Amino acid sequence: MQLLLSLALLLAGNAVFAAQRALLVGVSELVNQPQSLWLQAPRNDVMLMRDALLKQGFAAPDITVLADGVGGAALPESRAIHEALGRLLAQSRSGDFVLLYFSGHGARWRDAGKRYQEPDGLAENFLARDVRGAVGVDTALAGGVRDVDFDAWVQAFLARNVFVWSVFDTCAATSMTRSTQAAAGGTAEGPPDDEVRWRGLRAAQLRGALPQATAEAAVPATPPASERVARARYVAFFASESHQITPELRLPRKSRGAQPQGLLTWAVVGALERRPATWRELFDGVLSFYPPVIDELAQRFPTRELPSPVAEGNLDAQLFANSDVAASTRPVWRAQRSGDTLVLQAGLIDGLQPQQELRLTATMEDGTVRSEKARLLQADIDSARVAVPPALRALSGAASWSASALAPPPALALRVRGDKGALPPRMSLDYPASVAAVAGNAPGEAPADVRWTDLGAAGLRIEVLSPALRSGSEASAQVVPDQAGLRRRLEALARLKWWTQLAALGTGGSAQVEGLEAVLEIWSGERLVRSEPVQRAGASLLPLRAGERAALSVRNASGHSIDMVVVGVDAQGGLRAVYPDDPGETNRFERGTPGAPAAKRFELPWFEAPGGRLLVLASTASPYTSPRLFGAGPSDAGAPEVRVRGQLSEGKARQTFAAMVHWAGDAPPAK
Repeated sequence: MQLLLSLALLLAGNAVFAAQRALLVGVSELVNQPQSLWLQAPRNDVMLMRDALLKQGFAAPDITVLADGVGGAALPESRAIHEALGRLLAQSRSGDFVLLYFSGHGARWRDAGKRYQEPDGLAENFLARDVRGAVGVDTALAGGVRDVDFDAWVQAFLARNVFVWSVFDTCAATSMTRSTQAAAGGTAEGPPDDEVRWRGLRAAQLRGALPQATAEAAVPATPPASERVARARYVAFFASESHQITPELRLPRKSRGAQPQGLLTWAVVGALERRPATWRELFDGVLSFYPPVIDELAQRFPTRELPSPVAEGNLDAQLFANSDVAASTRPVWRAQRSGDTLVLQAGLIDGLQPQQELRLTATMEDGTVRSEKARLLQADIDSARVAVPPALRALSGAASWSASALAPPPALALRVRGDKGALPPRMSLDYPASVAAVAGNAPGEAPADVRWTDLGAAGLRIEVLSPALRSGSEASAQVVPDQAGLRRRLEALARLKWWTQLAALGTGGSAQVEGLEAVLEIWSGERLVRSEPVQRAGASLLPLRAGERAALSVRNASGHSIDMVVVGVDAQGGLRAVYPDDPGETNRFERGTPGAPAAKRFELPWFEAPGGRLLVLASTASPYTSPRLFGAGPSDAGAPEVRVRGQLSEGKARQTFAAMVHWAGDAPPAK
């Protein structure tokens, strides 16, 4: 008993001493630059965020503020920012939570030394107070904090089992943790009592420094090298896509107490007051604050492309907790009310089916939640409609609506027949993929996709019966040693069944994404020997000859950002993530135009033998929508499912692109 009590106290002690810390950085003044480029709101942003964190239970000594114009705060200069990050890392222990918050200007330029090259070839830089100089083609700004540095700091925290929430209220924000030129910012527009300032500078706008001054302002030491781990304990909110700038203006609008604030910061603080349970709920709340402000800005500045926030990471994890476990892997789709009908920002491509049962949820402005069940009236490729239940029809027009599936559609399930009937325990699949046990002899019942047989001490035999899931013309069979092996194989086949249906949707009546090209290339050394668009890739490209390798080239000249997932299956049935390669990173492929396309090549070393498959799925992104669970990513232990950001804007259907390359032929036995 005493031992059990000691263990309980130890566990409780760990929970008590797990710390929540924050670093808040706000850069209003660029002291080496013209005052016309300075901002007003970052000093207000950090204090607004600090007050919000105190209300969330953060202790005041655990919140570090670097900002100009804030009493008692250190100046947000480049070296000071890195040193503060270093101190925060040194304090952090396994189980802790940290917020890394940055408000100010950003800039983009070419950086050939990056580990990850962006599709548009540009890198992001957060401008510290002491930023100096114009940049060369492949150089870093003195007085800036590079995206590669942010990435290294995030990895250093993750390697210590610390949960990281990053918030970037800057321009060109989306690639800030990974890293079309953004429109020029840094200028004030509108009357003096209601100015709008735009965050984001071109490198050419920055004033150069004297050579000796530049040398004195050397780039601080880089973050410590850390083992790269999956971003299962990571969430990031970005104020804009990588080609956009973001505003600061007096908020709340038409309020006597309004003061200059960054739009994202103001929305985050407002959404926190609604007591969200998960990061996804918080981000949905953030988005709900945008429409009235964006509508006003669109009228005032009709030629500007206004920002669309982006989120990435394990969005279904519990808010402010250090956990890689999702509160739910079931997707939640936003809906817009029109009379007695709700239009869902999801459809067939998200795994919805006509007459499917959903749970509809209405959230009031005060955080009160009402919900009822309903069935889909209609499901199109990228949208769906459902009637508002009678019990909810009297709710206020200010309510925000969402829908979630009660269960995966049976029509999409992998149908499995076993000699013992039951499925292996602890099946783990993200919506809409699922596995269903079938008897195989009921009248009118659809045939089984897979059959498994218990061979006793010899293991378990798995036969793939469905031609769509087989590598060759005959049912492929393999033997796995135990129930765990059976479970993994069935999970992989269930995902593959969903992928094949996604590919079929792309070859139906839906439009392709104009300006998006995905080409399967065959290389021999540094020489491209043959290639074909993935929609037609087949016998003319395969098989590979000695010394050849496969690659996928993606070129976006559509004029839109693209939400894209690229996944594959190797010859042994293993699932392969291609883009994004880390499930915690955004799958937003950057905007390109015919004159300046965004392009990237992905090596496919695993696509080397019959049985391999490659799925490319993409859709044009829509602004002001929360991340969407596409169900098209391989699931890794301890890592969240791929989150796809773009969804339907009412009245404008997304273009979709889906294609699967299948290297037909009998696959070798599973390893």
